[in-house]
Amino acid sequence: MSAKQPAMSPSDLPVSEVLDRVTGPRRAEAEELLAMLGGISGERPVVWANRIIGFGVFEYRYESGRGGRAPRLAFAPGPTKHTIYLPEHFSERWPDLMSRLGPHRASKVCLYVTRLTGVDRSALRELLERAHADTRSQVS
Repeated sequence: MSAKQPAMSPSDLPVSEVLDRVTGPRRAEAEELLAMLGGISGERPVVWANRIIGFGVFEYRYESGRGGRAPRLAFAPGPTKHTIYLPEHFSERWPDLMSRLGPHRASKVCLYVTRLTGVDRSALRELLERAHADTRSQVS
């Protein structure tokens, strides 16, 4: 019997299928995020966990010894908000960018943006660049 794949794994699902789940103005915003993250990472997009569009891959390990794989940069377009996945405690680590960003909510590893309208694109780009550099500094 083969081992079960972790929930957070890359899949063969086409990126277009994830993007097609988003309609209206958020669809254009999802395309913008796709281009921005792809440009920063230099990687092609891959769907993870059937809903997250990720770029690149890195391996992480916690002090507890538990670890896994995750995309270097990733986002999930949704019907009510975009979720952008960032390094742990990003909002405390980069308060200068968070204060410039514009309308958003943040959790430990997720940035939630209802709409890109009003979001400072240069602050968002710099946040994504820092996140990408942070994951590149970890052992792959």
